[in-house]
Amino acid sequence: MPWTLTDCPDQSGRIALITGANSGLGLETARALSGRGATVVLACRSRSRGEEARSELLPAATAGLEVLELDLADLASVRAGACWMQEHYGRLDLLLNNAGVMAPPRCLTHDGFELQFGTNHLGHFALTSALLPLMEGRPDARVVTVTSGAQYFGRIAFDDLQAERRYDRWAAYSQSKLANVMFALELQQRLEAAGSTVASLAAHPGLARTNLQPASVVANGSRLEELAYRLMDPLFQSAAMGALPQLHAATAPTATGGEHYGPDQWGGMRGWPTQVRIAPAALDPVQRRRLWEVSEVLTEARS
Repeated sequence: MPWTLTDCPDQSGRIALITGANSGLGLETARALSGRGATVVLACRSRSRGEEARSELLPAATAGLEVLELDLADLASVRAGACWMQEHYGRLDLLLNNAGVMAPPRCLTHDGFELQFGTNHLGHFALTSALLPLMEGRPDARVVTVTSGAQYFGRIAFDDLQAERRYDRWAAYSQSKLANVMFALELQQRLEAAGSTVASLAAHPGLARTNLQPASVVANGSRLEELAYRLMDPLFQSAAMGALPQLHAATAPTATGGEHYGPDQWGGMRGWPTQVRIAPAALDPVQRRRLWEVSEVLTEARS
């Protein structure tokens, strides 16, 4: 039998923080968790869009909903968000590293990183590092990092991480998504070695309709890309379906650290959540350790 939203267990008493919770996968994840009793913190770059999402979710929410203004492309904002969580809650049960940007023209984060690597990977790396102390000792605490099928095409360009010499927007996106799953696996290994109570998992949505596709079209002004999305539209599933793998990773009693979930049909493009293969490039522990160490240096240097 497929795992559906009705299988999501009761989350009463648990606190969840979701990045990018104002739209798409993040909004649907927030809808599901808040409807199951979790107190949900909507971590959004735009407070106004976060408040709009909160208003949409409130009628069906069974516990608290709060908006946290947090910009993953600004490490000072990440640190401030982590401090806010410490001051307001002092604990955290679920962290869903969901937010992301996809294939824009080359631009930089506030701290000077290539936007996709800086937001999708480094921002979540820094946020997770700052929030882990709030999760330690909590029953069944989990970090779920959302990647995509682009991980299978990714390569970590250690000699040009910020794409200063050559920028290909899709290669940069694939690098950031490969970095997401490498981070999730390396985090799990380090948590296990430290005897931590926290588990780290990864998930990807397959082809899901979110704001990433139209945002990419607008950012690049590409009519060809717009046409491609129109032709591919029948393959896309809803954001609610796309959110199921990360909800499964975050809540299913059978899901354990180090696992990776995605859709079960059409080569992982759509369907119900199941355990799916990890990009071969992410299985190299030496490369994962190297990425972790580089990420530590880059994020701490901006602290």
